[in-house]
Amino acid sequence: MKIKSADFVKSAPKLADAPVGELPEIALVGRSNVGKSSFINALCNRKNLAKTSNTPGKTRLLNYYIINEQFYIVDMPGYGFARVSKSEQALWRQNFEKYLKEREQLQFVIQFIDARHEVQKNDIQMREWLDYNNIKTITVVTKSDLVKKSKLNQVINDVKNLIGEEIILFSGKTGYGKDAILELLSEVK
Repeated sequence: MKIKSADFVKSAPKLADAPVGELPEIALVGRSNVGKSSFINALCNRKNLAKTSNTPGKTRLLNYYIINEQFYIVDMPGYGFARVSKSEQALWRQNFEKYLKEREQLQFVIQFIDARHEVQKNDIQMREWLDYNNIKTITVVTKSDLVKKSKLNQVINDVKNLIGEEIILFSGKTGYGKDAILELLSEVK
């Protein structure tokens, strides 16, 4: 698959505000600051399509990007550390779960794991929740270029053991793993 067009469409605070229509959607989930926005930018060959930040918790809404006028990538708020109130985090969680359980257009979820850190408890909890709710999920390990090659195999083994799935290594800087993602996206109908 080749991405010929990619545009930001809208930010939706809740499912009721999501775009109308039947285009398929792929949701991106992961801890705050895991590299979802960098993933979108690298995948679409656009430097500033998705806003990136060093501050965790900047994505606070469901951000919709239309790809080739054929499907949406939906960047969801990160779970884990974010400097927001507990009530706002609870609202995020409620909207997050409602979207993942009820959105008929959702084809699958890409769960992001940061290669620089051990798999976190909330990463495992998220995967268990997705599995429990029978939501197809692909694991992408980001920032793989920032891990020494001697440690990368350990990271891969840890993710496979704790998440129990095949993984795709990805680097927003080098583009490593981009072809595997594009092949995966070519199957979206």
